[in-house]
Amino acid sequence: MNVANDWKDYEILDMANGEKLERWGNITLIRPDPQIIWKEKSFPELWDKADARYERSASGGGSWSYNKKIPASWNIKYKDLTFNVKPMGFKHTGLFPEQAVNWDWMIEKIKKANRPINVLNLFAYTGGATVACLYAGAQVVHVDSSKGMTEWAKENVTSSNLRDRKVRFLIDDVVKFVNREIRRNNKYDAIIMDPPSYGRGTNGEVWKFEDNIFELVKLCTNVFSDNPLFFLINSYTTGISSEVLENILKLTIPKKVNGKFSNGEIGLPQANSKLILPCGIYGRWEE
Repeated sequence: MNVANDWKDYEILDMANGEKLERWGNITLIRPDPQIIWKEKSFPELWDKADARYERSASGGGSWSYNKKIPASWNIKYKDLTFNVKPMGFKHTGLFPEQAVNWDWMIEKIKKANRPINVLNLFAYTGGATVACLYAGAQVVHVDSSKGMTEWAKENVTSSNLRDRKVRFLIDDVVKFVNREIRRNNKYDAIIMDPPSYGRGTNGEVWKFEDNIFELVKLCTNVFSDNPLFFLINSYTTGISSEVLENILKLTIPKKVNGKFSNGEIGLPQANSKLILPCGIYGRWEE
């Protein structure tokens, strides 16, 4: 388990009964998490002090309830990176703090490459990886089908004082975009993807992880440069092992490309505790 231990502005204060109590800067939120199946709270006295709670509805979905008025958005920092946090309609805040594990890894890989690195970030969401790669000195093409998430990513780049870096934001279907890049003969030294379990593209294209991930990864190897640096797949899809992601990379990365493969889980620690919350998985190929 790779644990994101270096946060100052974020921490899990407690977790029990399918929920986690989190601090985002100076604001505390309670949000659902299916991994938290134990009943016992470590710090029960903290829960009543939460500023807001996301409560699921019996009919599906859910909504936020507030113990006090909180900002519509606020900033939190991870090392030299700054992100805008906003409570959203479906429990999310626009940031997955456990991804700091991958941000650190990308930043180190790009800085140590000592050459210009061109990054393709697919299903790029609010741009955590985009911000990290720009900070490290890479140029980035950021692709997501949601206009709202893409605008949010631009806000995060601005908040991190990185708007002078080379970045292109594209609202597009990922598969269609990669096919166009193949025809244009555009190449990338690093590819990142964080595909959803299920989703729809800009024109209603259906994406299902189990059905589509292998062909997408295989397609993306056609835009790999002659001297690639890394390929990273993130996933939160239930029932998929990180070993599966590594297997897909082993089957699709061209044999002529030397490097190493790895996989694993990423997680978050609970403060003042030995508990770790598993949050997602990854598969990596690196130079």
